[in-house]
Amino acid sequence: MMVATLEAVKFSLSFLANVELVTLFLILFALCFGRETYFAVGIFVVMEGFIYGFGIWWFMYLYIWPSLVTVTRIFRRKESMWFWVMISTLYGLTFGFFCSVPYLFVGGLRTAISWWIAGIPYDLVHGASNAVLAAVLFYPLRKILRSIAERIGIDPA
Repeated sequence: MMVATLEAVKFSLSFLANVELVTLFLILFALCFGRETYFAVGIFVVMEGFIYGFGIWWFMYLYIWPSLVTVTRIFRRKESMWFWVMISTLYGLTFGFFCSVPYLFVGGLRTAISWWIAGIPYDLVHGASNAVLAAVLFYPLRKILRSIAERIGIDPA
């Protein structure tokens, strides 16, 4: 269900450049469902490859999404919505920087830097939209997901 949710929210906002709910849902899944989120991320990344093709962008997904889950797991005891809004915002703002890593291997440092710089306007939109979506949806979605986790007996620890 986590993968289906991720694919649905990704597709539902795909007409808006760099506006997505995957970041928020992965944070919430990691907080509510714990380590099981890594399995969902793995399946999500593979599904993305099958749906959109296995281009260079796909290699970014191999580390960018699991890294978000890892950061969330490290700070899982933080209850403040504003902390998670900040993490979500920083993730969006730095997304392009971290996604430029494969270009180091494909075209070298200049290619990676130019790819990152060219994407900064999109990263600004990504960070701002992540902030707004997290601020509005974090509490209600966390309440629903915690309820589901309790009903199915998952301890997020």
